[in-house]
Amino acid sequence: MSISSGLSGGQSDGPADVPNGVITCKAAVCWGLGEAVKVEEIEVDPPKSSEVRVKMLYASLCHTDLFYCFELSLPMFPKVPGHEGVGVVESIGENVKGLQEGDMVIPTYLGECGECENCRSLKTNVCLKYPVGFTGLMPDGTSRMSIKGQRLFHIFSCSTWSEYMVVDSNYLVKIDPRIPPSAASFLSCGFSTGYGAAWKDAKVEKGSSVAVLGLGAVGLGVLEGARRQGANRIIGIDKNERRVEVGKAFGMTDFINPSESSNKSISELVNEMTGGLGVDYSFECTGVPSLINEALQATKVGKGMSMVLGIANVPTVDIGLMALLSGKTLKGCFFGGIKVQSDIPLIVDKCINKEIQLDELWTHKVELEDMNKAFELLKQPDCVKVLIKI
Repeated sequence: MSISSGLSGGQSDGPADVPNGVITCKAAVCWGLGEAVKVEEIEVDPPKSSEVRVKMLYASLCHTDLFYCFELSLPMFPKVPGHEGVGVVESIGENVKGLQEGDMVIPTYLGECGECENCRSLKTNVCLKYPVGFTGLMPDGTSRMSIKGQRLFHIFSCSTWSEYMVVDSNYLVKIDPRIPPSAASFLSCGFSTGYGAAWKDAKVEKGSSVAVLGLGAVGLGVLEGARRQGANRIIGIDKNERRVEVGKAFGMTDFINPSESSNKSISELVNEMTGGLGVDYSFECTGVPSLINEALQATKVGKGMSMVLGIANVPTVDIGLMALLSGKTLKGCFFGGIKVQSDIPLIVDKCINKEIQLDELWTHKVELEDMNKAFELLKQPDCVKVLIKI
């Protein structure tokens, strides 16, 4: 890694002396849809007004990154993916409040201004001033990253698969440095989305029943959130038998492997397990379109709620009309309903106090240079999350 200062007259061009120079560093670059990423040298510009440059410590691999690299055919290439991670503030642009060099931070794809109608509401976390960005660029429509003179896109608000990145400060959350960085890297998306969905959005009630379709990081977060909310029965559903033990670690009480009952649908299996009633809450965490209706059908008539958390590359899905007319509710959410500045520090505190054991998520670790190995590891049945050492 090097820094170009453009200074003269005996001044050192090292990072300590010129924190706002252009940094040359390594990053995982995806050049086209379906292409393998390549770890290459890129240039990262200094932060502009309201922006922060972050030195990344760890990142992780989320299925949404795979979706943006291999499935979603948007013309945003080349790009540096990655939206889960943790780092420290390296330098700060003008008009940045509440952050200073050396602070430990995690990026988020949603902001919280605290002032707009939605931020003042208890019904949503979708900030109107700092919403989810889908352009792959900074809010001003430009990029702070380039490779050989060509601009690079990111995913949502950031690019965590890089040694350095620039993020709008409204999409960063300062966290307590007592949390292990390896654990903090999982809080930018997957686990927090699931945990928040049970805690903040569905507001799972004590003594209730829950079904979770898909036991990846999001689904495991739902299990933990439902357990902490006091759910009495928490049913995990996955084709991978390896998920049984990790599911139990996060609060699962029952397990269904749908591949073992080829003549019955998931909703039928859940209803059968619950005496024909269904569950109070279901959470679809896989992104498989057909399972959205299955999740809804698995809930109780008149009061069941199903939440959609998985992302899919389809514009519409088929939903049973009678399920809705019978009083069941189908709902989606961003980031589990978590208000990032208000709620993430609370989750961090629970991790520090060992109330939440995020180490259970980490099954594999790779260096940034071995990024493509992470994609292969994710296919293994015993893999939950891949930690990327930056």
